[in-house]
Amino acid sequence: MAKALPLQNIRVANFGWVWAGPVVGQTLSYLGAEVYKIESHARVDMNRMLPAFAGGVRHPDRSLTNHAGWAGNGSVSLNLKKPEGRALAEQLVALCDVVVENFSPGAMDEMGLGYERLRTIKPDIVMLSMPAAGLTGPLRTVRTYGMSLTSLTGLDSLTGYFDGPPIPCENALADPLNGILGAFAILAALNYRDRTGKGQLIDYSQHEAMMQLVGPAFMDYAFNGRVAVPIGNRHPLGVAAPHGVFPCAGDDRWISIAVMTEAEWLRLVHAMGDPEWAQAPEFSCAAGRVRHIDTLHTRLAEWTRTVNDYELAHTLQRHGIAAAPVLNVADLYNDPHYRARGTFIEVQHPLGFRETIYGAYVKTSRTEAKVSPGPAIGQDNDHVFKQLLGLSEERYQELIAQQIIY
Repeated sequence: MAKALPLQNIRVANFGWVWAGPVVGQTLSYLGAEVYKIESHARVDMNRMLPAFAGGVRHPDRSLTNHAGWAGNGSVSLNLKKPEGRALAEQLVALCDVVVENFSPGAMDEMGLGYERLRTIKPDIVMLSMPAAGLTGPLRTVRTYGMSLTSLTGLDSLTGYFDGPPIPCENALADPLNGILGAFAILAALNYRDRTGKGQLIDYSQHEAMMQLVGPAFMDYAFNGRVAVPIGNRHPLGVAAPHGVFPCAGDDRWISIAVMTEAEWLRLVHAMGDPEWAQAPEFSCAAGRVRHIDTLHTRLAEWTRTVNDYELAHTLQRHGIAAAPVLNVADLYNDPHYRARGTFIEVQHPLGFRETIYGAYVKTSRTEAKVSPGPAIGQDNDHVFKQLLGLSEERYQELIAQQIIY
């Protein structure tokens, strides 16, 4: 008999949208929670219109990006612009343990679905509000997306080539990071609820969470008055050389190599076959190698560009040197490690096509997570409205005709 997942009896009303909010639901679902994303055709979530589309057919239910990023979320289609839609949302919240939203501060209150209202409906509700800059403060109304968050939190000021201008992060890494951390905050609040019987509002600032990534640079400024700048791939403390990314054999193939100690340097020299250039006086100590790092990197690249990236990484790892191939997206999909761990899995979407999505990144020794692809809009309407809320078939069809369930 299969063991129950940790959150098997937890139900979540997920008003979150784009990517961060759905990742909260995704993470909780991997732990067994029953998650319903509340959305509507009246305002289709922008993430549903991101390519690629299954079969090349552009449709909000066929976005493969959506199916991967929203895996584990169910879907209830409610038009929250209408009072009847908001009333039904309240009825659903009354049957839930958790509410998630990542709108601007005040948006849920304007719909009559703010925390103070919802706690009158479900006194022990746990509500995660995760606007960009939190619920209070001068920046509380700022509008951001994942990539602008890295600018406002200082991360973009650190990324770029050595002695060059900042180059912003290309990916909206703030979204999945905040989604996972937001789910962790919910777990803590649920633990508190189970011990005390009391729910709570979680004021989660995506800015403040992202700022943890600039912690070392912030502390350097606080203690030493130094403002960090882009340093390319060099070591942040300037104590390691070589320390960077080097070309390998093939088209656009690369390897990262970091040498921190004298022993590691000697092992690298041995792995290279003890070339004469490595015996030069300027490379005889760590300080010299750091001072002549550009020359060192040029000579090292002459060797790495002749070797396959995977083979070279394995060779250097055997010599006790931190090295890894720089994987592109195709590499990730075919990498034997990710294959073995089920990082990417093939699933059957309810609309009839097969696709590859993320597997569960939360794995426990006691249970195995169930992973379902991101939902079609309203795929759980029948279950939620007729079974959980007990609407008659006649009333259910009326609400559909009035575009309240929509």
